[in-house]
Amino acid sequence: MSARLNSAQPYALGLFRIVIGLLFAVHGAASLFGVLGGATGTGGTVDAGTWPGWYAAVIQLVAGGSVLLGLGTRGAALIASGSMAYAYFDVHQRAALWPIQNGGEPSVLFCWAFLLLVFTGSGAFGIDRLLARRTVTAGEPAAEQAPLAA
Repeated sequence: MSARLNSAQPYALGLFRIVIGLLFAVHGAASLFGVLGGATGTGGTVDAGTWPGWYAAVIQLVAGGSVLLGLGTRGAALIASGSMAYAYFDVHQRAALWPIQNGGEPSVLFCWAFLLLVFTGSGAFGIDRLLARRTVTAGEPAAEQAPLAA
């Protein structure tokens, strides 16, 4: 049983990456374009150039899309994780210490999910894996490559 679970790990990680990236990108799209209820839940958007809301939304859209596609996953995840740490400590923790008290649970969860992706990489189904396979020279094994989905 353990061997089967281990062999499925790159695929589970790839699906995890896709879901986290999609959810993060949707937050950015909602804030920037007012889709899906917008930044305020009423279709509103954040004003262009405002700190930190507009910059956070751009990071969410771009880094989330990059993580979703598995393109530059580790770098995008590092930026996304840092932005969520900033959001938690600058915005939420002012209200109360614990995330359950200050509404910061999404920020904490995104921060740790992205930090995990910094260390694990994209898993299966990512553009990173396709590009890594193309850059490997003939006869030279690629380190830590997950198989591509069939």
